[in-house]
Amino acid sequence: MPPPQGPTPDLQQDLQQDLPPDRPQDRPQHLRHDLAVLLPRDLPAADVLTYARRAEGLGFDELWVVEDLGFRGGVAQAAAVLAATTRIRVGVGILPAAARNAAFAAMEVATLAALFPGRVDVGVGHGMPGWMRSAGAWPARPLGLLEAWTTAVRDLLAGRTVTLHAAGVDLDAVALDPSAVPAVAPRLLAGVRGPRSLALAGRVLDGTVLAEPVTPEYVGAAREQIAAPGPHRVVGYHVTSVDEDAARALAAARPGLRWVGEPDWAPHLAPLPFADGLAELRAEVDGPEAFARRMPDAWVRQLALAGTPSDVRARLSALSAAGLDCSVLMPVGDDPLGALEDLATLREPLAADAGRPRLSRPGPDGTREREADESGPRRRSTPPTALRGQAAARRRGGQA
Repeated sequence: MPPPQGPTPDLQQDLQQDLPPDRPQDRPQHLRHDLAVLLPRDLPAADVLTYARRAEGLGFDELWVVEDLGFRGGVAQAAAVLAATTRIRVGVGILPAAARNAAFAAMEVATLAALFPGRVDVGVGHGMPGWMRSAGAWPARPLGLLEAWTTAVRDLLAGRTVTLHAAGVDLDAVALDPSAVPAVAPRLLAGVRGPRSLALAGRVLDGTVLAEPVTPEYVGAAREQIAAPGPHRVVGYHVTSVDEDAARALAAARPGLRWVGEPDWAPHLAPLPFADGLAELRAEVDGPEAFARRMPDAWVRQLALAGTPSDVRARLSALSAAGLDCSVLMPVGDDPLGALEDLATLREPLAADAGRPRLSRPGPDGTREREADESGPRRRSTPPTALRGQAAARRRGGQA
């Protein structure tokens, strides 16, 4: 069963640290967390670096690459994107732990972190069971392996010598050479969804990545299961469609939700008041495509970030209030580069938010301090109204 492009929700560690000094701090007032975009897994190779540079130019905080079986490798994509950009933070979501020896994985991650200090997040998880089994890589003890693997990689990146024999991780006095230990430890994140994996994330790791669909209810439920004793970063993936015509945005988002009725996505839906209705609808229809077509608009609005720019900004505010720290926007349609322009309009502040205090960049402990809004409106190379005009012109087949 081919799942969507997001990380498999299962484990994630995010070693808290200062952001790079050139990280933009003049984010719009409705955003209380970072705004990221996903690099589509099937984007033509010739467009990958163009897409990354455009995402950076439009002011997004982060760009996440995808490692799905049969598509592109996550580490190689991250290296290329980091080399082609100067500021944007790059996340890899999600590397299956069982597919990589912990020592060699630590070498790859350390190399990225040393070459691009303060700009790398690396996600790790169990991997999709069907994919992992088809590749002969599904472990006997997925949860135990993930904990042992993450512990080993984290210690190696910190310059420690590791001897560990647990759950399929076998290392004898392995260490990185001092020249290879990164000066800035990368954030290790893992995508998890099961209750035991979420509890492990809260107990052992510093953050969690939630695959789409991510709703405020799901964020709240996940945080309860994570039950982290200290700061814990939560990142969420979202099918995203922004259009001045709300009906058109909803229609464009539907195909991205076609898989959410399948059993693997039950944890995402359980906290929702219409969870039973979703299950009943999936049982009535022939397949995922029919499920997506039949879904009421009200459900699409809850499961995706879909609607007018102001609609989606309000939804982002609700997600942030529920405890989400970063939203990764997944563009829809057959023009990902064009969709970036639409998604960039979400950085325009809501008028109702003008003058409110905003959050500055995170400190070393992962918390954020509020600061007065003294920087004025965000400076951008292309104003949001022009971006909307350009996007509309593309849909009409003309030029802006």
